[in-house]
Amino acid sequence: MIGYPLTHSFSPAYFAEKFKKEGIEGHYELYPLAEIAEYTALLHMHPEIEGLNVTIPYKSAVMPYLDALDEAAEEVGAVNCIHIHQQTTKGYNTDIIGFERSLQPLLLPTHQQALVLGSGGASKAVCYVLRKLGIHYVVISRKGEINYDDITNDVVATHTLIINTTPLGMHPDIEAYPMLPYKAITSNHVLYDLIYNPEETAFLRKGKLQGATIKNGLEMLQLQAEASWEIWQANRL
Repeated sequence: MIGYPLTHSFSPAYFAEKFKKEGIEGHYELYPLAEIAEYTALLHMHPEIEGLNVTIPYKSAVMPYLDALDEAAEEVGAVNCIHIHQQTTKGYNTDIIGFERSLQPLLLPTHQQALVLGSGGASKAVCYVLRKLGIHYVVISRKGEINYDDITNDVVATHTLIINTTPLGMHPDIEAYPMLPYKAITSNHVLYDLIYNPEETAFLRKGKLQGATIKNGLEMLQLQAEASWEIWQANRL
């Protein structure tokens, strides 16, 4: 995995178990890159690498360094999975798969409008899925055309799906949360947080207190990891 910083990650233990279970000789390592320009040198230094996951802040920045892109990754403008074969690299976005498969069981016909908090690489995958599902969305960011000051009670009331793609509330800053009028949230709402550590962020906790259905990002993480594994293994055949 490449990213910066990489102080903790779900992936090494997860994939170590996969290698063991499948009887494959392999290792999953973390490569913190202070700058994306270090990516090329990494591949030269480690020609044995057959695949990479990509995390914050390089999901978009890594794209110009790749030889090819999967169609969905190109449309989203973000890559979180790279397959390497005979020194040729191809980028994929398995966040799309993980998010869609974990969100769909929560959706009701009333969930036609969404607020997407944050505009980074993960947000792009979320928006791709919402477009695919026919859900209208508005992206909220601190520096965007629509920011948190624009979110009124009426906006929250009419957007019954709220998805946090920002790092606000992630360990160790577990008391942080996006600034929303939480009192406008009802039992008709679904609050989804891509963060999985802590298990229940302040954002989710505030939604739960209002009766909303809540979900963290652990299942999405597991599903996107499985999708990455399938890409690497299919391309090894």
